[in-house]
Amino acid sequence: MKLECGINLGGYLSQCKHERAHYESFIQESDLKQIAEWGFDHVRLPVDYEVLEDEEGNEIKEGFGYVKQVLDWCIKYQLNAVLDLHKAYGYDFNDAGEAEKNNLFSNEALQERFIQLWLRLANAFGCYHNVAFELLNEVVEKENAQAWNQLIQKAVIAIRSVTANTPIIYGGIQWNSVKTLKLLDIPKDDNIIFTFHFYEPLLFTHQKAHWVANMDKEKDIFYPESMDYYRTQSEVLGYQGEVVTKAHAANMGEEFIREMVKEAVDAAENAGVGLYCGEFGVIDQAPQPDTLRWFKDVKKVFAENHIGGAVWTYKEKDFGLIGEHYDSIRGELISLWTQKR
Repeated sequence: MKLECGINLGGYLSQCKHERAHYESFIQESDLKQIAEWGFDHVRLPVDYEVLEDEEGNEIKEGFGYVKQVLDWCIKYQLNAVLDLHKAYGYDFNDAGEAEKNNLFSNEALQERFIQLWLRLANAFGCYHNVAFELLNEVVEKENAQAWNQLIQKAVIAIRSVTANTPIIYGGIQWNSVKTLKLLDIPKDDNIIFTFHFYEPLLFTHQKAHWVANMDKEKDIFYPESMDYYRTQSEVLGYQGEVVTKAHAANMGEEFIREMVKEAVDAAENAGVGLYCGEFGVIDQAPQPDTLRWFKDVKKVFAENHIGGAVWTYKEKDFGLIGEHYDSIRGELISLWTQKR
């Protein structure tokens, strides 16, 4: 399955108001047509559990219908799709560190519910030739590394009982960090793809983001700037700034990105699996010329390592490619990312 140049449909069936009016207006068939005409070869479709099941775990047929509609549009416009469970009952990356909310990994009943949801998804969509399954968007906490490995194995076994050929995608802890893929067990199954998310340096890609603790909400950050500058400025981000503060690269730019990506490449090669970047992008608060420079560097390093991925994101969510902020660079950015290797 080709997953070379894609784009996320964030905010459609995830991180949204879970209401029929939203589902029926946010993404239309014309959007998939446009994505295909731009030259993208796939979409990543994040879906929260609320679309698929009620609080008691009963299936919401209408929600499955919205997913089917997108996958059918993808077939019509010759697009592949990554079906990403963005939020599971008992686990939401937005609630990182809150054990009373994120108790999937300590509750066997919730883990069984997670597996049952994937069985439903496999039965509904395992027959689609153009779909890959992504088990869970982002696991955050360090202490869940081994519990995540165990849940992965159970979920893969369940999915394979229904579909032998659908690619299964999953990543490591710490928000799908490149540094944690090495903590994943070597798969026992075929057609497995490791995934990572790439928003480094976070100081640049998430500048002024209201949801990042200690991020300066007023300061413009330019790219590339010096490595010393990024190390100093990233210290205030604490845990989320460590990727930069502990990097060995002497220069911000291709050298830094290459160092980061190598960890993911090495982990995938060691496990004998494919490698995919499920999310990467720059917030709509960043200077546009710098945004384009960042994308050029990421594209170059990804191409060197034969890594495909999906831009975050098509619409809204502070990163929306069709938003006014990207008007001056959108054409070049799309052309850059959809240029075949």
